[in-house]
Amino acid sequence: MTAPLEHPELPGMVRATAAESQAKARATRARKVAEAEITTTDPVARVLVDVPLAHLDRPFDYAVPVAMAQAARPGVRVKVRFAGQDVDGYVVARAASSEHTGRLAPLRRVVSAEPVLSPAVAALSADVAERYAGTRSDVLRLAVPPRHASVEKTPTPPEPPLDALGEAVRRAVGALTPGAAHLEPFLRRLREGASPRAVWGPAPGEDWAHLVALAAAVTRLAGRGSVVCVPDGRDVDRLDAALRALLGEGHHVVLRADAGPAARYRDFLAVARGERRIVVGTRSAAFAPVRDLGLVAIWDDGDDLHAEPRAPYPHTRETLLLRAEREGTAVLVGGFARTVEASYLVRTGWAEDLVAPRAVVRERVRVAVAGATDFDLLRDPMARAARMPRQVHDAVRIGLAEGPVLVQSPRSGYVPSLACERCRTPARCGACTGPLQLRGPTLPPACRWCGVVAEQWACPTCGHRGLRAPVVGQERTAEELGRAFPGARVVTSAGDRVLAEVDERPGIVVATPGAEPVAAGGYAVVVLLDAWLTLGRTDLRTDEEALRRWTNAVALVRPGGRALIVGDPAHPSVQALVRWDHAGFAERETTERVEAHLPPASRMATITGEPGAVDDAVTLLDLPPATDVLGPVPAEEECRVVLRAPRLHGAALSRALGELQRIRSARKLDAVRIQVDPPTL
Repeated sequence: MTAPLEHPELPGMVRATAAESQAKARATRARKVAEAEITTTDPVARVLVDVPLAHLDRPFDYAVPVAMAQAARPGVRVKVRFAGQDVDGYVVARAASSEHTGRLAPLRRVVSAEPVLSPAVAALSADVAERYAGTRSDVLRLAVPPRHASVEKTPTPPEPPLDALGEAVRRAVGALTPGAAHLEPFLRRLREGASPRAVWGPAPGEDWAHLVALAAAVTRLAGRGSVVCVPDGRDVDRLDAALRALLGEGHHVVLRADAGPAARYRDFLAVARGERRIVVGTRSAAFAPVRDLGLVAIWDDGDDLHAEPRAPYPHTRETLLLRAEREGTAVLVGGFARTVEASYLVRTGWAEDLVAPRAVVRERVRVAVAGATDFDLLRDPMARAARMPRQVHDAVRIGLAEGPVLVQSPRSGYVPSLACERCRTPARCGACTGPLQLRGPTLPPACRWCGVVAEQWACPTCGHRGLRAPVVGQERTAEELGRAFPGARVVTSAGDRVLAEVDERPGIVVATPGAEPVAAGGYAVVVLLDAWLTLGRTDLRTDEEALRRWTNAVALVRPGGRALIVGDPAHPSVQALVRWDHAGFAERETTERVEAHLPPASRMATITGEPGAVDDAVTLLDLPPATDVLGPVPAEEECRVVLRAPRLHGAALSRALGELQRIRSARKLDAVRIQVDPPTL
């Protein structure tokens, strides 16, 4: 029998494979020994585990292996063993001992040696979680972006020198316009290193982005950093451009969700590493780990985009105010309009009031109401009944001779709702009872909910087949203005097609609230249509929100421009717009809220869920004194209870709700949604 042939290299390959296996085994044993050996220097790591259970919202102690002693610094991401599985967490501190008497489980591994959770942000997350009865893990998801490993390997370029910028910033401060001169004392105190707190209202037509950028630049020249939060991406772009024009490249970063994971994490690391001290962004930028923070600023704090839609639902303004209190920074709450919360800061003396002089405001813009005088009614008897009375056409005609004209229409679309022409009964879909609408001038009516076409619609009340449009959208408004002014250029800005800016050429811009583009040089005329529709919401902030929307549109006018609103001349919001008295309006609203025990004079919270779960939650609550329990009342398919406590006991109410969350989490009771100080009720 012939022996099998042996490959000449086979014995060597076997020996090499065996040697490699032995080397790997030795390395594995060495690693396990190193991991089992606990460091003697601060051997305990306090880890905030990323677990969404309220009763586990506290740091847990873990042993630090020798192999991780240098990397497991406060602020880094780690993996730990928790409840039988590997979970993420943050090291918040190192300690020499632990209160736990048993054996501590070791850290599984350090995910990254990059400290991403600063002590200031860790403390802020605890404050926000307590304020809004949430968990720190939920807050940290808003504060720290997801890791991008390849970005961490790239070093951050240092910030360019500031020496050459001092003179440019001083010239910018010295060149303040009369509408912004009232901001100069605030800027001077920032330059001196002080921490002033102000509620600021610039004059109409003022470039607010340039002024906010100037405040951040002055703070940076004083050796401190700034965090500036604005409502949306268009405002971020304006402020980004203003900072580039003032300081040049490389002195600030923009934190925004649509930048992409890599770009966002890169900019976040630039701040965490201390290479950038000025941060501009939307809601999440309020948690940016800026070193030597000297200024927190928010623009247009009444915009509902500042309210976080995810638990624990913090508001950007309150987050920044909590941060200012903890870190002792300056505060700037700015906006053309003024919220009741900002007015309350002035009323209590927490912040000073900075408003443009009345003489400057009168020179900047004149606001009129259609049909407000007997002369207007004599010229046009239907001035108070027509949607676009004669004064509107006259104002647009005059404005087109000077430049672009802005027309604000509250509703988007063509005809968003229809009604019976004879009896005014709202037109509903026969399939799902949804509202009917017109999507275009040549399209039949269709349901806004299910899209079913209703060509043969008949009124169920009177049998009439004619339809009328009680509400007209911006597309139909643009069509009507295009017919009235056939030689004019008409553009729209709403919905998915929002324009950032338009040029100075004459034309008509029809936009919905919040979608108004900025005109180069400002608008010659601003027209506000359908004031009754903006005031028709059933909400606590209806009047305040209507005034804010109108004000932001009128503020885009050029110096010496005009504005016209079609609405009730006697309505307080309309009168406040005509007088440009936002501080007085907010003060009166604040007085009424105080008398009615409504926010901001009190703290309110809602508990929403299934009726049985809500009843159980109220039963378990240990409420502070003088707390009112309102409800339960139906809330769509659930029910809701409203809690109201005096401002003095507001913190106690938040703590009681936080304790309720922990009790319900530990007992695994049915979930309820708790929201502290909801933006709307």
